[in-house]
Order: sequence, then structure tokens, then C-alpha cells
Amino acid sequence: MVEVDIQIPSAFDPFAEAKDSGTKEYVHIRIQQRNGKKSLTTVQGLKKEFSYEKILKDLKKEFCCNGNVVQDKELGKVIQLQGDQRKNVSHFLTTAGLVKKDQIKIHGF
Repeated sequence: MVEVDIQIPSAFDPFAEAKDSGTKEYVHIRIQQRNGKKSLTTVQGLKKEFSYEKILKDLKKEFCCNGNVVQDKELGKVIQLQGDQRKNVSHFLTTAGLVKKDQIKIHGF
């Protein structure tokens, strides 16, 4: 008999890179595609001593979009924003002095 090696494609996990060791010092900004042209921006990896709710409030006011803070079992608190806000969030975090530019990783298409 002929043995065939078939790889079955699995669902794409946008947080797969965050599960690697040594990624605690980076802030990951990702985009997740929803339905159609709707998208979701996620911010993960901020320091635990920051008030996520206050950061979210400022982000929502600055970019005129909605968002929330989600508690994840593995990743901790993750900020979610409506729309593609990757560059805006990166610029906001560096100008506010929360993180340095070299600590931010922007993922997505």
C-alpha cells in the first residue's frame, strides 16, 4: 500500500506567537478579521500594574471607536478595539510613555 502524508489545515490562531517563551516584554498589537470588512484590534502584553480600563477609555476617546477588556486564561487581560487601529494604538502607547517603540510588535496583514 502507498502511504500518503496529508496535512489537514487547522484554524488560524492569531495568538500562537504569544505562547512562545520570552514574549513577556513585548506588547503585541494584532488584527482579527470578523465578518466581511469588519475587524478587531487586540492589544496584549501590557504591564499588569497599568489600569487597563483607563487606557481603554483614553483609546476609545482618541480613536472614536468602541472596545472592551477581555480576561483570557492564558494571556491575561487583552484590550479589544473595533476596526483596524494598529498604527494608532502603537503611536498612542509610545507618545503616552507606556511602552518604548522597540517593545511593540504589530501583527497582521
